[in-house]
Order: sequence, then C-alpha cells, then structure tokens
Amino acid sequence: MLAKTQTEESVWQTKMRSKTSWNVPSSTYSKHSINPIRMIMEGLNLSPNPNKQLIALSVGDPTVFGNLKTSKEVLEAIIDAARSMKYNGYAPSAGYVEARQAICNYLSKSGDHIEVEDVILCSGCSYALEMCITVLANPGQNILIPSPGFPIYKMIANCLGVECRHYTLLPERRWEADLDHMESLIDSNTAAIVVNNPSNPCGSVFSKQHLLDILNVAQTHFVPIIADEIYEHFVFKGEQYYSMSMLSKVVPILSCSGLTKRFLVPGWRLGWITIHDRHNVFSKEVHSGLLALSQRIVGSNTLVQGALGTILTKTPQSFHDETIAVVQANAELAYSILSETPGLKPVMPSGAMYMMVEIQMEMFPKFKTDLELVERLISEESVFCLPGGAFDLPGFIRLVLTVPDTHMKEACIRIKQFCETHCHVPTLRYEGTFQTTEEYKMEPEPKSQYGLRAKSNIPEIGRAHV
Repeated sequence: MLAKTQTEESVWQTKMRSKTSWNVPSSTYSKHSINPIRMIMEGLNLSPNPNKQLIALSVGDPTVFGNLKTSKEVLEAIIDAARSMKYNGYAPSAGYVEARQAICNYLSKSGDHIEVEDVILCSGCSYALEMCITVLANPGQNILIPSPGFPIYKMIANCLGVECRHYTLLPERRWEADLDHMESLIDSNTAAIVVNNPSNPCGSVFSKQHLLDILNVAQTHFVPIIADEIYEHFVFKGEQYYSMSMLSKVVPILSCSGLTKRFLVPGWRLGWITIHDRHNVFSKEVHSGLLALSQRIVGSNTLVQGALGTILTKTPQSFHDETIAVVQANAELAYSILSETPGLKPVMPSGAMYMMVEIQMEMFPKFKTDLELVERLISEESVFCLPGGAFDLPGFIRLVLTVPDTHMKEACIRIKQFCETHCHVPTLRYEGTFQTTEEYKMEPEPKSQYGLRAKSNIPEIGRAHV
C-alpha cells in the first residue's frame, strides 16, 4: 500500500515538474478564428495575366480605387474634433454621451425613437456584431444566419462554441429568406436570428412585408433578432429601406450599424448597437451584458466620436445620392453585359455594393468548382471576383460594384470573353439540333413566372434572375 502511494506521489511530481522544452500552442479560441474569405484568398493561386491590368472586384472597401471619397463635411468634422483637443483621452466604454445622443437624433429622423442608454458605440460594425452574438448566445446554443451571408457571423459563433444554422436566401425571389426553412431550424436552443438588410453579398433589399414576415417567425418562437444594418439607406433609386426596429411591435432587436459604408470611412472604425426593446425583454440581463462587453476594449475611436454629431447632421443628402448613383450605374452596366454572357445568370441587386452571379457549372466542364474557375479567370483575364463558397454558396461569384465605371466595363467584357472561350453547350435537340451557343440563343425562349427561361430539357444560358 505504501509503495503504491509513493508511486502515485512520483507521478504527481512528474506532472507538476517544469517543462523541459518549448511547447506553446495557440488557444482553441484563436484556432476557431477562421475567416472563410481570408482562407480562400490564401489558398488561391493568384497569378494575374502580366499583359492585363488586374481589376479586383473582390474587396468590399469602397475607398480602394479612389473614385468614391467621403464628403468634405466629414473631413472638416474630424479635423475640428482633433484641433479641439477634447477627444485625446479615454471615453466611457459605451461612448461619449453626446455621441450617443447624436445617434438617437439620427435615428429619430426616420421615426425611430430611443434613449441614450440604448446606444453603445463600438469599434466598427464587426465588433458590434460580435458583442451582440456574445451577449445572447452561450456555448452549445445556436443562431440562425443567412445563406449566402457575410462570413463574420460564423467566425464569431465558432469562437464561442455556438452552432450556426443557415437559412436559405432565394435568388429567384430577389434573395428573400425561405421562411419555411428558417422556421424549421428553430428549436429551444436558438438564441437569435441574424438578419442582414441590405445584404452583403447579395445586394438585396427586403420589402416591408417580408421583414414583417420574418418578425412574425421570430415572435412565434420568442427568438430575438440581431439586425445587421450597416448598409442602412444604401438602396438604389426606386427602392425603400425599412429598419427592423421600426417595424417590430413585439420582437426585441439589437441593431448594428456604423459610419463605414454610407459615409465611406471604413478605416475610422466607428459602429454602434442600438437596443430596441418595447417590452423590456432585454432589461434584466442583456442591456447590462452589453455594457460589460463594451469594457473589453474601452470603446471606439474618440476623435470620430467627437466628430459624430457634425457628421450625421451636416453631411448633405446629395453626397449619399451621388454615391448610390455610382454604384447603381455599375450594377446596371454589369447586369447588362453579364446577362448576355453564356453560362452566367446575374441577380440584379437593389442596394448595398455587391452583385451575385450564378455560374452554370455544367457549362464549364473544364472546372470542377467555382474556385477553379475564379483562379483561371485571374490567370487569363486578370479579373478577381470572390467565389460563392466564401459566402456559403458554391456555384456563384460576388462582384464588388464600387470600382470606377471604366474598370467595371472592362472587367465585365473580360469576364464575357472568358466565358465565351470556356463555355461549352452540349448538342441539344429542340425543334432541331444546335451546335453552338449563338445558334441556341436565336431560338425563342419560353419564360417562367419570374421572367426566367422555363424549366425544360434545354439548359439556361446567359439569362438573368429578375
């Protein structure tokens, strides 16, 4: 018995002994911090054609090409804030009261009335989303996220040990959510539904009725909503933006937005969370939980906070209108070219800065995946688009629409040339035999209820979703 005790003691001492060599692994949290876009980009063979200038339709930063610049009012506001010498120190973790009040005033213009206590300033909208997912979901729970969707939701959830369940967005219905599918994913462990409107990567803008339908699903199952509205008001002429908080009478909502896109200052890293809680569902724990989380990095950029009131009140509407006009013109240009491109089916966006284009992979037998096609498009035509797999939708590519119009046109012409080279239409029999794409496209096309080619034994070529 004594010998056994001595053996156990020896084992314990061995375990407690200092390390004899270096072994410093990274944490589980860091290992789960995987951004699918970065992972795909690092895995791509990026070898552009040296004879053609690279056109990157891949980066969601509207300032990259220099054609879209923030307004002079925004610049003057930040200069004034810096010169005042008032904003060089730490601010309260939730933000200066006057900056939070500026958000309240900004939202009130649209009829959305909240109090200062319901605003938390963050280091960009991405961190706002992280705070919202973190405060609502525990390890082992699940959140519902859109597919296709921005990959940061999944990255945040994976780090927290939270399961992501992907509800489908329907391209034939202008990327509306499949509500039956969404509802089927909800269970007693569902902590939140993430709704991104207007959408990255789809460029869709949900109708008022569709948002009400989503709210009805959430209300039926008592699930709060995280509204990613960083592209708020960034909608094309003829479209209407509705915030979920304005429509909700019952469902509690955490809304995330910021200066990044609408004001063309993504590097300034100022976002915000607004808490919309008509029936005090969040008041017991969630509100205080968000305040606690805001203390982790002690708030957002203080200089931008100092300028925020002026930015939100003095930036003219004409600035926003001109920015949207540039993006909409690029969308229409790309759509007109790509809708006539064999093997592609673009979905016309209604807002934000992106367009999704379906690749009819069966028409490109050389390529097993959209990733292979994207790599070849880079090597042959020096056009870089992100593959749909980065957004959980293989068989598509995403185009960024913020480039100069000359770049947009040139890129789309190159894409069309690439597809005409690599697209192969099988021999078909439909009132005759067609050997080429050109012969096939001459035949009258039966239409479906959505304006698409009706389902038949003939593959769809070069047509577009409405």
